[in-house]
This record gives sequence, C-alpha cells and structure tokens, in this order.
Amino acid sequence: MFITFLSDFGLKDDFVGTCHGVIRRIAPEAQIIDITHGIPATAILQGALVLANTIGFMPVGVHLAIVDPGVGGPRRALALSDVEGRVYVGPDNGLLLPAASRAGIEDVHELANPAYALESISRTFHGRDLFAPAAAHLATGVPLAELGPPVDPEGLVRLDIPTPAIDGRGIRATLLYVDSFGNIALNLDRDDVEALGIVSGTRVELDLPSGERYYAVMARTFADARPGDVILYEDSYKNMSLAITRGSAARMLHASPGQEIRIAIAD
Repeated sequence: MFITFLSDFGLKDDFVGTCHGVIRRIAPEAQIIDITHGIPATAILQGALVLANTIGFMPVGVHLAIVDPGVGGPRRALALSDVEGRVYVGPDNGLLLPAASRAGIEDVHELANPAYALESISRTFHGRDLFAPAAAHLATGVPLAELGPPVDPEGLVRLDIPTPAIDGRGIRATLLYVDSFGNIALNLDRDDVEALGIVSGTRVELDLPSGERYYAVMARTFADARPGDVILYEDSYKNMSLAITRGSAARMLHASPGQEIRIAIAD
C-alpha cells in the first residue's frame, strides 16, 4: 500500500522524519511517497492546490496531508474516501477537498477512535500523534468507519478559491502561489486567456495594485523568450502562470499569494 505525504513541515526539523517513523512502526510494508514538505507555513490554499494538481499522478492509496494552523483548536481531524478508492487524512480546513472532489467524495469520518492514534496526543503535533497513525492503520486495511463517527460531507470546511473576472478588454486574476523558482501560479487556464484573444506570441500588459506596470508575452516554453523577459505560459498542470526566463517573476513583481493582477492585450 502506498502512503503519499504532503505538509508545510519543511526538512530542517524532525517533524517529517518522526511521522515517517510512526507510520513505519504501524505499517512497516507501506511505501511512502513524499509529494512535498515545502508548502509555506500555514498556506492551506497552496497545499490544497498542490495536492489536487499532483494526486492524479500518484498511485491509489492513502494520502496524508498536513497544513494545520488550527492544530489544538476546534477544527476536526478527518479521514475521507473518494469514488476511486483513495483515502485522504488531514485536518478539516479545506486542505483535502479540492483533491478528493476531483473524483467525488464517497465517505467521511472524524478521527475519534483512540485505538488508531498514539497513546498520548499532544496539542501541537497532531501530524505525529493522530494523522500519521490513522494513515498507517488505513494502509494496513483498517476500515474507514473504524476510525470514528461519520461526518456529513456538506458540513466540511471549504476554501474560497478566487475566480477570475473579465474586465473590459482585460481579465482580473489572483496570484495563487509562488514556487521555488519564483514562478507565479494564477487562477486562470488557457480558455480564460484565449477568450480575450491572448495566444502564443501575444504581448500583454500586467497591472499591479501598486500601480506598477509590466509587459509580458504569451509563450509556449521558457525557450521562446529571451533571458529576463516576463512570460505568461500554461504550466504542467494546465494552469496559467507568470515566469521570467532565468529569473524570478515573484521577486521582480513583488508578488505574494492573494494579490490581484490585471492582464490585458498591450496596445
């Protein structure tokens, strides 16, 4: 059985390794795939989008995801299944739903049975004490319903994922997240930009809330632009992104998640 693991833990501390150890003690045969532990701290939306983008490339199994700024508070701990047979484990803060909803949510249970958690549950490290043990037990074949009472899927916390808005000759988009190369993921896809006549080679204007204005070109690949040029391109997950060839678009544009940007065909 495969267990995939995504978190905002980073790799400088012992958090990821400790969770691996807990899983292996319970399910020594489980194969763990670390999707990433580089989600920025508390960035629930980025974690949810990365999980949703990558889940289709993962084997069917247990999918452990932890970006949990509400740890120790009233938020619930969940395990849920989708119609493809995947099982997701993590906090009820919207993190799991974009991925699980791709195929359709089938069943949801709260993690409330102490038999499937560590004996002592800390208030600050549910990843180790609650989520990792639950994922491991599920990987060994424990039925989802054994972990706790059922939860109405309609009552789960959902994220507010911004939608783009057509604004005259332009489109108002939102910066969703920045990757380690400084590329900026937008809440746009190819249909959104092509509706405005933006195709490969089109020069566009980027207007930021600060009043700064930049120019970019719609490109198919990084190689289509000169070093230092800003490009608008379709990324590997079919979403539109901004990048600078051999540079950081986020640094140049002073970009941060949640920031709005208006994109229009340049005059």
